[in-house]
Amino acid sequence: MNQHIGWDDTIVAPATAPGVSAISVIRLSGSLAYEIMDFLFPSKKISEQPPHTLHVGYLKNGEQVLDEVVVSVFKAPRSYTGEDMVEISCHGSPFIVQQIIAACISRGARLAKPGEFTQRAFLNGKLDLTQAEAVADLIASNSVASHKTALHAIRGGFSKKMKELREAMIRFSALNELELDFSQEDVSFADRNQFYLLIDELKRTVSHLLTSFQLGNAIRNGVSVAIIGKPNAGKSTLLNTLLNEDRAIVSEIPGTTRDTIEEVINIDGILFRLIDTAGIRQHTSDVIETAGVERSLAKMKQADLVIYLFDVSDEKEEVVNQVFEMQKNNLNFLPVANKIDKVGESAARERFSDIEKIVFISAKEHLHTEVLRERMVDTVLQDKLDLEDTIVTNARHYHALKEVESSLADVKKGLDENIPGDLLASDIRRCLYYLGEITGEITNEDQLDYIFSKFCIGK
Repeated sequence: MNQHIGWDDTIVAPATAPGVSAISVIRLSGSLAYEIMDFLFPSKKISEQPPHTLHVGYLKNGEQVLDEVVVSVFKAPRSYTGEDMVEISCHGSPFIVQQIIAACISRGARLAKPGEFTQRAFLNGKLDLTQAEAVADLIASNSVASHKTALHAIRGGFSKKMKELREAMIRFSALNELELDFSQEDVSFADRNQFYLLIDELKRTVSHLLTSFQLGNAIRNGVSVAIIGKPNAGKSTLLNTLLNEDRAIVSEIPGTTRDTIEEVINIDGILFRLIDTAGIRQHTSDVIETAGVERSLAKMKQADLVIYLFDVSDEKEEVVNQVFEMQKNNLNFLPVANKIDKVGESAARERFSDIEKIVFISAKEHLHTEVLRERMVDTVLQDKLDLEDTIVTNARHYHALKEVESSLADVKKGLDENIPGDLLASDIRRCLYYLGEITGEITNEDQLDYIFSKFCIGK
């Protein structure tokens, strides 16, 4: 770990977003942090100040006054990075920020790479890798659900679960290795039934975590929703109604929407990316409309959720056939009967009563659209959302857990076939390797550089 390039460097970067603001914060971390501040902040010797204190004064580069600032002092190891660290709160002029950073660099610091402060926190044992990745997720969070799941991970919720899994496997491995050491004595230190119980428990936990990834991905990246249906079913009207604005052109002329239109709405803390598609009809002579229909079909196959919108006046057989096709293709969809204001809700319900999970609305009159919103959330979450539970939101964690699942299956197979302990030990070590890879107990420099390169500079 300590061979990391630039490990002993002192780094500096703005911790706040670029642009004009009332206040900007600049971070400085490393062995020269206090020496640099003692030179730039002549009103007090920062290296002699108590940790976790604030100091007001002028920042100077020689005789040049840079700004009046507040300096926050953090001493190793009780800092975010685990190193000596200061944060400079200055006025939010981009010119002032650049002048201060340039002054720090002239005294021996270098500009931090993206995520380098958090990378140092990981390397110094302040965070494990899952907590470090959750920092980036928290910064990028754009809904209640993504915010809460990221906070849960930063507080160590996911790490705790991984630690429990790894400790259980280490106990299993230790007993197995002990039997190997005394193999000539024909001594048994572990009850094989206990091994089976442990493996089954681990498999259930890993399976639960893997299942949560679909929900976690939706929380982290949003849910793509394709609104499909025949021309003039009311797709654009529905989009406008859900958005509470006139985003899509509404017309009585079939084929008005020629391409897909995408917008984002937040429903109960979940982001939904709504895609209003061109109306799907089998026969059209319009080349542009044909291209739009092809894109609609592609969007439908890629979507996390499909809203199949139809006019309550449409032929029932045609609607039933479309529902059957979507079921056959294992699409996650909601059948939505539109324009109930024309025929009456009771008549519409009676006509399509045999279609499951159907929602009756009038997009134009805003009838029951709140019910549709609730059903959209319910269809995605499927009663799985417990933000205090551990939810996998990271693709790297998911793929590592798949390897853990595979390793556990091999261990169980080995127990079933009563294979020698040394062969069993190989599968156990593979399982431990991937569990350690998730939390960063087993990692490499290239992997770290890739993970932290996705962070913003200053974090």
